Amino acid sequence: MTKGFYIIMAAQFFSALADNALLIAAIAILVDMKAPPEYAPLLKTFFTVSYVALAAFVGAFADSMPKWRVMFISNSIKIFGCTLMFFDVHPLIAYAVVGLGAAAYSPAKYGILTEYLPPRLLVVANGWIEGLTVGAIILGVVLGGALINRDIASQMLAFDFPLIDTGVDTVAEMALLVVGALYIIAALFNLYVPDTGVDHKPLKRSPIYLTLEFAHCVKLLWRDKLGQISLAVTTLFWGAGATL
Repeated sequence: MTKGFYIIMAAQFFSALADNALLIAAIAILVDMKAPPEYAPLLKTFFTVSYVALAAFVGAFADSMPKWRVMFISNSIKIFGCTLMFFDVHPLIAYAVVGLGAAAYSPAKYGILTEYLPPRLLVVANGWIEGLTVGAIILGVVLGGALINRDIASQMLAFDFPLIDTGVDTVAEMALLVVGALYIIAALFNLYVPDTGVDHKPLKRSPIYLTLEFAHCVKLLWRDKLGQISLAVTTLFWGAGATL
């Protein structure tokens, strides 16, 4: 694997790490707000709704420009969502904005592999990306739990810059500041993702055409034996994980 591939992996790791740390921070904010208990599981719903609602369009968006730029824009949307939460926008709305960025990011992180690597390395590369993503999910939950821990947060809040008021006074604000920093690190890695030189000109821009084409591709996948297995296993894996 080349240096560029490791940059892609690093960007994906920090972005996924921040996504899941932010989820725990958002749950803590809901608890502090004394929001109804059912709001906590709704966070994941609001996050993933963009994956479903925009499924027919994010691929075309990812193919409309260099993949590094798509990933950078997507991470910038995530930073915006994190910032909204920092400035007291309701966590459900703010996390939905983060989900919008995540939905746009996903096809770019896989699409660049087909542009950057030879076919013989694609399965290996996909395995690394998937494994790294699962690892980032686990570590992100652990990190989020640590950030909202009162003892750890109090030590971090005690640190301050001389003569500078950071405006970070609560556990939630400190957690969001750290998560925002992780998104910024991911965005910086995006800037160093190699430009593959592929000509990015989407064939069609019509939402109706993209929707019909997406429906056609879904039908083809479900009719294919290997496609059925892949879709079924992926659906069960992530569905069970989200439920847990």
